Amino acid sequence: MAMDVRSMARQARAAQRRLELTTTEERNAALEAIARALEAHAERIVAANAADLAAAEEAGLSGPMIARLRLDEAKLAGVIRGVRAVAELPDPLAAEPEAWVRPNGLRIQRVRVPLGVIGIIYESRPGVTVDAAVLCLKAGNAVLLKGGKEAARSNAALGEAMAAGLRDAGLPVELAQVLPSSREAAAELMAAHGLVDVLIPRGGAGLIRATVEQSRVPVIETGTGVCHVYVHAAADLGMAREIVLNAKLSNPAVCNAAETLLVDREVAGRFLADVGPALLAAGVRLRACPEALALLAEAGVGASAGAGAGAGVGVRAGVGAGEGAAAGAAVEPAREDDWAAEYLGLTLAVKVVAGLDEALAHIARYGTGHSEAIVTADAAVADRFLRSVDAATVYHNASTRFTDGGEFGFGAEIGISTQKLHARGPMGLAELTTYKYVVLGSGQVR
Repeated sequence: MAMDVRSMARQARAAQRRLELTTTEERNAALEAIARALEAHAERIVAANAADLAAAEEAGLSGPMIARLRLDEAKLAGVIRGVRAVAELPDPLAAEPEAWVRPNGLRIQRVRVPLGVIGIIYESRPGVTVDAAVLCLKAGNAVLLKGGKEAARSNAALGEAMAAGLRDAGLPVELAQVLPSSREAAAELMAAHGLVDVLIPRGGAGLIRATVEQSRVPVIETGTGVCHVYVHAAADLGMAREIVLNAKLSNPAVCNAAETLLVDREVAGRFLADVGPALLAAGVRLRACPEALALLAEAGVGASAGAGAGAGVGVRAGVGAGEGAAAGAAVEPAREDDWAAEYLGLTLAVKVVAGLDEALAHIARYGTGHSEAIVTADAAVADRFLRSVDAATVYHNASTRFTDGGEFGFGAEIGISTQKLHARGPMGLAELTTYKYVVLGSGQVR
């Protein structure tokens, strides 16, 4: 296994050197060839995915995991449209270089170049196999794709189709290789220092943490999002309601969804009495601090009559028997670990705070550097929040759900970086490149 992965990395390195010499038009033609090959292999890809789905159901994978794994005809058509959309994006390697002339006559240019060989380690979603590959290829990189075992058949079929497309375009098939789905392959990829230039993990917190801790290859951390919406005392509460509902409900399973709601004490009673029923009606379980719990109970939020049979204010496991004293309790006392939880589902932690300072302290302690929002009509408070919060994206009067390459106008993205070096926030094509200095002289010596 060790030699297999290292051999694949060496082949990728050689292939990337050839890709680096191609033109924008040649790389775009390769992406179109991949799109056509995916269309030609569609029946085989969907059948492979059906086999993965059957195995996943037999293994007892959760409903959300199975939903992420599914790649039917409609989803595959969307993936193929995505390939063609990437081909339409501006080429970062063709950008006009920065240039300046020194007093000694040296002309210095800063030129965009590919990162080289990129490893992607990801879970569940087989569409990532294609999305990641075409973004890397468009930016001049070779890519090694390490998916999860649950999608092994789907990823292999997608890899075969992409290889056919590259072959049709006259480019090396080693530019986009699907690695074995084993843990040993992941370990060898993480150990391939000098052969792989950067690793990008895409998945849950456990996968990202393991990659960062174990890899000898530089890692760009992506994804983990404990995102907060803070409703300040000067907020327009109608606006705040819509922002909170959107941030939690528009797609709860993604990293830019809100996981914690912070509310100023001054408006907490009114706001929770309004937004609480709307969240419960949408199926959200609230995990509330003692003060929020009391305010919700006082307003009748979570009472059985309003939240469905068996639902109400419950007692968390560890306090009473089972997950809640009432099965399916909609409002529960928060525990310490709730403030650091990335639920990726219909659960929201709720905390009442004394004001901006307490909100900032809470976000600093529990946030993951992804996306943080404040709702307020006070410009000075908003300015302090935006300057003080250490996150890739900070919002004033808008939902955290906008942290996305497409929403930012970048086109497709490889992920959301939550670190500070090289790239931060939505990573589009430009973030899959680096730069070098080209210095033009006429005999200058120092």
